[in-house]
Amino acid sequence: LLSPSDNLSAPLPSPGASEQAPISVVPDFAAVVDIDLRKRQFFDFLKDFIYAANAKVLETRQQLKRYDEIAASGSPFSPTERSWVLALADEYDLDTRELSEREITAELMSRVDEVPVAMALAQAANESAWGTSRFAVEGNNIFGQWCFEKGCGLVPLQRRGNASYEVRKFDSISASVSAYIKNINSQYSYEELRELRARMRSRNLPLTAVDLAAGLAAYSERGEDYVDCLLYTSPSPRDQRGSRIPA
Repeated sequence: LLSPSDNLSAPLPSPGASEQAPISVVPDFAAVVDIDLRKRQFFDFLKDFIYAANAKVLETRQQLKRYDEIAASGSPFSPTERSWVLALADEYDLDTRELSEREITAELMSRVDEVPVAMALAQAANESAWGTSRFAVEGNNIFGQWCFEKGCGLVPLQRRGNASYEVRKFDSISASVSAYIKNINSQYSYEELRELRARMRSRNLPLTAVDLAAGLAAYSERGEDYVDCLLYTSPSPRDQRGSRIPA
């Protein structure tokens, strides 16, 4: 576990600092015999990827805010503005057919947002066995995400006979992290988490892993037991804030 002195709330690096080639190989964490050291190295390795993915989401959120303000004022979108909003809605799997412009931007504001770093780290540790699972090592899949097209990933050795899912393969760790955040921000199963996050935003409260983990019961068949496990794995409460970029 991370100690209270570890600073997960440090400011994100400048955009130029993150412009590097994606890392496509997970370090050999299994070779680190000391368990506490392995856990610390795993967290240290992964947290910068989460910061970078969150930064991209928050950059889009800042753009979205302007459109949300236009919609809230009652002014109609220009064709260009509407095209941008609808493209973002499509990216976040939002069905806009029966929604007004105001309803679209309001729903997008609940979806286009960061995930607490500590929560992402706790899930990554649980889903990848601290970076040592077959899916992490062979497929860069840190969060155990599934896919449903033949050949899209790795077939679990203990998959049920009538099941067809695979565990998705990614080209890089950054792609895995970005897909995880998009999954949390778009899938129906995590609507409760997004609602909790939106309420915290409206009250100017910090986004914490402890508060938002309650919305992750659907992430695993273990349900509430999975949430309890995350809270045990998560870094200490004082370090569970995400980035300090305005959102």
